Amino acid sequence: MNFARGVALLAALMLTAPAMAQAGKLRILTWEGYVPADVAEDFRKETGIQIEVTLSGNEDMIARLRASAGAGFDLAQPSQDRVTGPQRQFHIYRPIDLSRIKTDLFLPEMLESAKVNTTVDGKQYGVPFLWGAEGMVVNTRHAAVTDYLDLCKPELHGKTALRLVRPTLIAFAFAMGKDPFALYADPAAYSRMLDEVEKSLIACKRNLHFVFEAQGQIQDAIRAGDVFAAMLWDAPAWELGRENRFVRFINPKSGGLAWLMTSVLPAKGQNDEAAYAWINYTMRPEIAARITKSVGNFTAARGTLRLVDPRLKAQFFKSYPEGFHNLHWYPAIPAGIEDMEAHTLARVKAAH
Repeated sequence: MNFARGVALLAALMLTAPAMAQAGKLRILTWEGYVPADVAEDFRKETGIQIEVTLSGNEDMIARLRASAGAGFDLAQPSQDRVTGPQRQFHIYRPIDLSRIKTDLFLPEMLESAKVNTTVDGKQYGVPFLWGAEGMVVNTRHAAVTDYLDLCKPELHGKTALRLVRPTLIAFAFAMGKDPFALYADPAAYSRMLDEVEKSLIACKRNLHFVFEAQGQIQDAIRAGDVFAAMLWDAPAWELGRENRFVRFINPKSGGLAWLMTSVLPAKGQNDEAAYAWINYTMRPEIAARITKSVGNFTAARGTLRLVDPRLKAQFFKSYPEGFHNLHWYPAIPAGIEDMEAHTLARVKAAH
């Protein structure tokens, strides 16, 4: 009888060993800089959970999770506009259990935005993690700009730059007095708006020093004085500003384009306990401030401004004197919109 019990106990241990080993690892699919090595190590010391990071971006995250039916990772961090569409189409996420989230650690505005933009059939699939906005970087010693269309001013011929990507289409639409997000539900109206933006962008191309693709390209051009003003995200513009006091990030008059990265649970993740622990850990003000130092953008955590670099804090308030006002938060993207935008961008790129 004792022998039989021993065999049964050994079998049970053998069956649970993989699960026990898995409990000590959190597999995160995320962007570069979002999991600083020192923060991950401190998390391991506190919880015993080892973090395994796979660097990715929105489209790659969706492709990986779609290919595996939501397996292979315990936590992913897509932007909030890339949650509901993929979930409805591919069912790659699981709902968030808000009872396991320390919601008091989050900025209420961010929580509400994530709720609105990641809810499907009454279930919330994401919580906010980190945010930023795209606006304009300008060397104020050489140029004065207030909105996106100023990049097309004749007096700045050859001294401006932008990317030919969907945010540029949306930015120009807002600068032209349109509300592209309000038109998402009307494909015909959205198409007409894109036609107007296309004409404006084709005309503006002749004014540009160049069309850039990577952040480093435009930063180098600003440093060299080849470009005085360009569309750019806040964090790299602030970085330039810390090097040159004349360079500033400007939230355009028609409004910056704000993105919010979320934390979501892949459909077949194996370590929810670790995922929730990491979400709550990263929203502690002192930890959130360390992540801000790593990536250059602010997280959705409360109480971090007093802990970040005073220069970055000053830049933040100078760029966003109205706080979260005058920012257009990216909503979920309806099916078909990006195909329309791709055709517009192709025509703009081909135009001379």
